[in-house]
Amino acid sequence: MHHQRLVNPEDVLAHIEPGMSIFISSGPAEPRTLTKALINSPLPNLKDLEVIQLISLGEALFAYTQSKPGKFRLKTFFSGWVASEAITAGAVDLVPCRISRIPLLIASGLISIDVAFIQISPFDERGFASLGIALDAARFAIERAALVVGEINRSIPRTMGNTFVHRNMFDYLIEAQEPPIYFPRWPYDKVMAKVAENCASMIEDGSCLSFYPGSLYEALTPHLARKRDLGAHTFFITDPLMDLIKCGAINNRRKNYFRDKTLTSYALGTKELLNWLDLNPLVEFQSTDIVGDYNRIGLNDRVTGILPARKVDLTGNVALHVGKGNVIAGPGQAMELFSVAQFSRGGRNIFALPSRNLKGESNILVSLGNLPGQFTNRESLDLVVTEFGIASLAGKTIRERAQALIDIAHPDDRAELIRQAKNERLLFPDQVYRAEAAIMYPDYLTCIHRFKDGTVITFRPIKPSDEEEMKRLFYRFSDPGQFYRYFSESRSMPQTKWDEYVNIDYHSTMSIVGVWEGEGIPRIVAEGRYQIRHDLLLADISFIVEEGFRGKGVASFLLELLITAARERGIEGFVADVLANNQAVMRVFEKSGYPVRAVLTHGVYHLTLMFSPTEEMKGTSP
Repeated sequence: MHHQRLVNPEDVLAHIEPGMSIFISSGPAEPRTLTKALINSPLPNLKDLEVIQLISLGEALFAYTQSKPGKFRLKTFFSGWVASEAITAGAVDLVPCRISRIPLLIASGLISIDVAFIQISPFDERGFASLGIALDAARFAIERAALVVGEINRSIPRTMGNTFVHRNMFDYLIEAQEPPIYFPRWPYDKVMAKVAENCASMIEDGSCLSFYPGSLYEALTPHLARKRDLGAHTFFITDPLMDLIKCGAINNRRKNYFRDKTLTSYALGTKELLNWLDLNPLVEFQSTDIVGDYNRIGLNDRVTGILPARKVDLTGNVALHVGKGNVIAGPGQAMELFSVAQFSRGGRNIFALPSRNLKGESNILVSLGNLPGQFTNRESLDLVVTEFGIASLAGKTIRERAQALIDIAHPDDRAELIRQAKNERLLFPDQVYRAEAAIMYPDYLTCIHRFKDGTVITFRPIKPSDEEEMKRLFYRFSDPGQFYRYFSESRSMPQTKWDEYVNIDYHSTMSIVGVWEGEGIPRIVAEGRYQIRHDLLLADISFIVEEGFRGKGVASFLLELLITAARERGIEGFVADVLANNQAVMRVFEKSGYPVRAVLTHGVYHLTLMFSPTEEMKGTSP
């Protein structure tokens, strides 16, 4: 019976010899009773000990750094949370390593383990306990250690997966006198809520997500709750993930690896989360080498990595959070998550951050300089998101990246970023910029529409960074007659004209583009634009829709959005010149629901559409 192995902590410590390496369960699974006894014990044999903890989140970290010199030395693989301060001060040793490789280092003996202190649940009638809320490399440590001690905590859930261990695997057992380490839910403000909303707009139904603790993930929950058939494959299961599983948004039905299961290594959250995990078959705990194996995770489609960033520069380098703001293990783990998404069909990577920090300083910089925690694999960068929008960077030049990132910076910071970018030759010296336009940007016109054939297009007001995409759209345009009439007298325009075209004031000129994502690459496939005439009551309107997207109702939807914008700005109607043989555009106006007057002159219809038609126009149509 396991009762025969129950001892006091001091009895365990008496078997420890100077110079031993002691593995302690990580993070939320820290065996607090054993740890406190180890720290506070006056036994003379406790000298030159090496304490190994994969993730240090608990109170033990502080105790190790303040303990008597020569007694302990903590070795951790996690540079975030409060550990970074101790590492920087030289009080804690950091082992740079991808989290998926740590179990193999222990199994091979490269990381030596003499003693293992493991937190476990109570044993059942067959003699099995669960490793509970942190599987990481605990099983490997048990197999390597000469002395294995289990701390039985009656508040630890019996989690499912590769978590069960028999009592014969333990040399000694103690009863926990401390509760588990609980973590309250993270608060978030309106800015983070908008950042999360923008992130969620890029997550498709059926995507497979990886979550970490933090305010970004809390803010994502209400937006992701409306998604369908999401999956989860993550090092941490948290309260927000629990909410998404409970509401049915995460059901893991479309996963190809661990189908129908949320796969994880750690549980980090509230008491409610731990209670919910007890014998919960929906959540599978595995060691970090299984959870972090990107070859296997990549079998899942649309793996989407969402990571909080601290700063981003205009070329695409990212600085991650350090200290307690860091809820992931650092650039190495970021690269691990990015590798997974690259192997996955339809995979995406998202770095998310507010445009400014709490001091009101811009989080988007011309250069990161010597900031710590840099993720410099800008070749792998996909999406960067702030509360002001989404910058798609994949396949973009440095100049295009700079434009896209400036577009999602805080409006008050954009003029200075433009100036600095010109000085660094990231932008053209004569780059056009309207400071007032950044403030007036009508984000409320942004929307996503699914057409009857299933095509999904995002509609939003044009941005300066759309310059290259608009060029590509125009040069793909197959009807030269309409091109000449609406846009230019030739098939090319100088750079200054393109700058003027995409830098509008959103009042006298309004442009709304339709963005379609094929294979994860956003592409502008349509534009609707109006420009106020000299009388300020009417506006000239025109459309351009890529050939493969005609006949779906794209132009009609653009017309609705432009009418909404125009009426709010006091415009009373639209006018347009349409070639007589362009029946498609004629039908767009005809189906608008507003009476349209059409006058044919020299093969061109002069159309007038009034939002509040006069008696003269009532009953008229093309």
